[in-house]
Formats: sequence, C-alpha cells, structure tokens
Amino acid sequence: MLYQDFVDSSQYLEYTYCITQDVFDAFQKLSQDLNPLHTDANFAKRMGFPDRVMYGNILNAFVSHFVGMVLPTQNVVILTQDIQFRKPVFMGDTILLKSEIQDTSEAVEIVNFKLKFYRTTNAEKSQLVASGHVQVGLLHPQQ
Repeated sequence: MLYQDFVDSSQYLEYTYCITQDVFDAFQKLSQDLNPLHTDANFAKRMGFPDRVMYGNILNAFVSHFVGMVLPTQNVVILTQDIQFRKPVFMGDTILLKSEIQDTSEAVEIVNFKLKFYRTTNAEKSQLVASGHVQVGLLHPQQ
C-alpha cells in the first residue's frame, strides 16, 4: 500500500471491543497481575468502585489489535503509544475506540493517531474512559 493511500483511508476509523471474561482471563494469565483491585469484588468495593476494575492495559491490547488488524494494511508497526486512563472500565463494558490522524511525516512514512476510548455500554450516554496516541510506521516488503 502506498503511503498516501494509507493516510487517505485511515483518517477516521472506529472499532468496538467488549471486555469479556475471556479477555480478562487471557490478560490476567499473560500479565500474572493478581492485584485484588482486579480480582476481588469486595476489595474493589471497599476502595470505592462498584465492582472489580478491569486491567487498564487491556486497552493497550485493543490498540495492538486495532493497528494490526483494523488499519487498512497489515504492513505497519507500532513505534510508540500512550494511554491516559480517565475512568475505570468494568467487566461487560463495550468500548468504542475512535481514531483520527493527528499528523503525518511523509519523509519517514509515519502516522500519528489520536485515540479516544468510549464506554458505550449504556446506549443513551457514551462516556470517555481513556485517550491516547499511537505512532505507526508503514512497512515495505523487501525485494
């Protein structure tokens, strides 16, 4: 894919993710993070949350999927990424990831995306739960 075609077809993209028990279990197994905030509903409630708080870095995993599978080419690599967590997410939440190109560098074929994560579980009112950026480089097969 040519760089300009990639930029043109990636201006605004969205993808919906669900925080399911399978997602939680897979992340917990990978991270080995057994902090009671994530694993013990009673502990989470004592800390002022309605239920166990899901791992924030599940959102980073969603970014990985988004870059590798949602962007219009798989010939990409993540160069940097960051997420600012604004509100906790919980089991069963539906998360809408919205991306918008923030800036580009044609000389080195890099695209910077601004990311926003919205909880859309409640259809009447979506809620911003996190925001961030991901910088992506376009790859070219070697001859």
